[in-house]
Amino acid sequence: MSQEGGKILMIDDDEDVLLAAKMLLKKQNHQVLIEKNPNKIPFLLHNDTYDVILLDMNFSKDITSGKEGFYWLEQILTHEPKSVVIMITAFGDVEMAVKALKMGATDFVLKPWQNEKLIATINTAIKLKQSYLEVDKLKKAKEMLEEQISKPFGDIIGESTAIKDVFTLIDKVAKTDANVLILGENGTGKELIARAIHQRSLRKDKSFVSVDMGAITETLFESELFGHKKGAFTDAREDRPGRFELANGGTLFLDEIGNLSMSLQSKLLSALQSRQVTRVGANQPVPVDIRLICATNMPLQKMVQEGTFRQDLLYRINTVEIQVPPLSERMEDIPLLAKHYLNYYAKKYHKAVSSIEQQALDKLKRYPWPGNIRELQHAIERAVIMTDSNSLQESDFLFSRSMTNNASVDTLNLDEVEKTAIVKALNMHSGNISKAADELGLTRASLYRRMEKYGL
Repeated sequence: MSQEGGKILMIDDDEDVLLAAKMLLKKQNHQVLIEKNPNKIPFLLHNDTYDVILLDMNFSKDITSGKEGFYWLEQILTHEPKSVVIMITAFGDVEMAVKALKMGATDFVLKPWQNEKLIATINTAIKLKQSYLEVDKLKKAKEMLEEQISKPFGDIIGESTAIKDVFTLIDKVAKTDANVLILGENGTGKELIARAIHQRSLRKDKSFVSVDMGAITETLFESELFGHKKGAFTDAREDRPGRFELANGGTLFLDEIGNLSMSLQSKLLSALQSRQVTRVGANQPVPVDIRLICATNMPLQKMVQEGTFRQDLLYRINTVEIQVPPLSERMEDIPLLAKHYLNYYAKKYHKAVSSIEQQALDKLKRYPWPGNIRELQHAIERAVIMTDSNSLQESDFLFSRSMTNNASVDTLNLDEVEKTAIVKALNMHSGNISKAADELGLTRASLYRRMEKYGL
C-alpha cells in the first residue's frame, strides 16, 4: 500500500473497467474519480487538480485508431503542461504508444492489466508529479530570493556616508574573485556584507556556505572543513563532504577567523594554497574552487606582531579589506534601522505597533550602542513585546545611565564615569585599543585591565 495516496482521475467509456480500477486503487489509499464521458474533461480540469490522469486511448466513436485519445491528451496538456497522464488501450499497438509518449504522455498500459503492474505504474507517476511540484516550489523560492537580492543591498539598511562607503567597496569587489577580509565590531553585520558580496558576484547561483570558526573545536576542524570518510573516527557513520566541498563553485565565508589556533591556521593555509582538500580517512585530495570571504572583530595586524596569527595567512585572506563602521559612527541610520526592526517584530509578535515617538528616537541616538546593530535589534524587539501602546515611547527603552552620552551630568559615580569614557573612546576609534588608550591617556595594558573590570 502506498504511504500517501494520490488523487487520480480516470476516464474510460467502459463502466466495468472504471469500477474495477476504482476498487483496486482505493485499497491503495488513493482518491479516485471516474468518468465515462470524455467531453467532461475540460470541466473536471477546471474545477480540480489531479496527481495522475488515466486516459483511455479509444472511445466508442473511434474504436481502434486512438485519435480521440490523442485529442484529449492534447487538451489535457494544453490546460496543464505538467499533467501526468497514463494512456490505456486494449490494443497493443507500439506505434500508438510511441506517439502518445512523444505527445507528452507519461506512460502507457494495456487492458486487461496486471494489478501489481498498474499499481506500480501509478505510484511511480505520483512520485513524478510530486517531483514536478517540488521543482516548482524551488523555482518560486529562487525567484523570491532573486527578488530580495535585487533590492539595494538586501538587509543592509542605511543612508549614512559611512555605510555608503561600504556599499561602494562591495560593488567594486563583488564581480572579482578576490579574497575579502571584513573587519568590524561584534553586531555590525559582517555576515550581511559577505552575503551582499556573494549575491553580486559571478558565483551568485552557487552556494554561500557560512562557517563560525569560533564554534569549531580543534578535534572537529578537519572533519567540518574538509569532510571525512565513513569509519574515519567513532561517529563517522557515513561519507560526508566538508564545508569546502559544499561551497565548491560558490563562496565560503569563514566568520571569526581570528579565533583559530596557530596549528589550525596552518591547515587552513595549506588548503587555500593548494586549492584542494583531503577528507579525514581518505588519501585522495579533492580539488575545490571557492571564493573566500573572512571576517573577524579581532586586530589581526596586532596579532601578527604578537605571533598569534600567521602573516602568510593574513596576506592570503585580505586581498581586499572592508572595515564595517560601528553603529556609533552612523547614528543617522538609527531611525531607518529602528523602523525596519519595528515592522519586523510587530509582524512577528502580532502587535499593532506602527511608529516610534521622536523622544524615543532621540534617546536611541544618545545611546552609544556598544553592541551595535544587534543590540539595537534586541532593544526594539523587547520594546515591541513589552509596550501596550501602538507607538514606542521613550520609557519603552531602558538603558544604564552610565551608557548614555550625558552620563557625566547624570552621575558622579567614578566607576560609571570611567566606564562611559572608555566606551566613548573605543567607539570613537572603531575598537582600536592603541588609539583608544592614547585618547584616554592610558597604556594599552591599563586599558585592557579596565575593560576586563567593566566587562567590555
